[in-house]
Amino acid sequence: MAQLELRNVQKSFGSSTVIHGVDLTVKEGEFCVFVGPSGCGKTTCLRMVAGFEAPTKGVIRVGGGIVTAPGPDRAVVFQQFALFPWKTVLDNVTFGLKAMGLSEQERNKRAADLITMVGLEGYEAAYPHQLSGGMQQRVAIARAYVLDPGVLLMDEPFGALDAQTRVVMQEELVKLARKNPRTVLFITHAVEEAVYLADRVVVMSRRPGLFKEVIDVKKLRIEENWDQHSRIEDVMDLSSFVHLRSQIWKLLREQH
Repeated sequence: MAQLELRNVQKSFGSSTVIHGVDLTVKEGEFCVFVGPSGCGKTTCLRMVAGFEAPTKGVIRVGGGIVTAPGPDRAVVFQQFALFPWKTVLDNVTFGLKAMGLSEQERNKRAADLITMVGLEGYEAAYPHQLSGGMQQRVAIARAYVLDPGVLLMDEPFGALDAQTRVVMQEELVKLARKNPRTVLFITHAVEEAVYLADRVVVMSRRPGLFKEVIDVKKLRIEENWDQHSRIEDVMDLSSFVHLRSQIWKLLREQH
């Protein structure tokens, strides 16, 4: 079942065309990652799906409905954590649920499940300044997941983290995505991150942005049983992973 659809989507700013006539269908529960050269329109695509920008041409649908503005069927995790500094972990995670009108009991129950799932049990009363960068991003991910959105949009969410924390967060996100699947549109510049996280990788061309190739990672991941490995370095050592990474790098090099 299609959860997200882009049909002949184009985006121009004045005389400059950023996205040119792209088509994509993302199934319910699918983790789709965009990679491409800087300025190719990855974030512009995400912003149009979020409803922050309107396409110049074409149509975007989420859950069958046409996207015309931001809505509760989409949640965004940004590179910067964007937490409320005056609110605790629990209050940050439950903020959107309160706006939806849920009771305090239901809000706290749903939040507790996600806080545990992202490994922050025991930190419910902590404030953002008391947390590391990786922990703050876990809060941001929990806050988005708890809303149970139709599509979860993640714009380079690990880009501001140090290398070691980024690896840990990638491993944690894979565990979360396998245990509690969501339809995800994830933007990254890192090829290894894309292959490790994705069910499908969308490789974009230079401006005006086109979808140069869409690569099915999930089929190979299942065939090769990548998920038996808990550590990212063990997956990255697999010949099937190395092959896909090389394939995507070649496609990106063609853009330069």
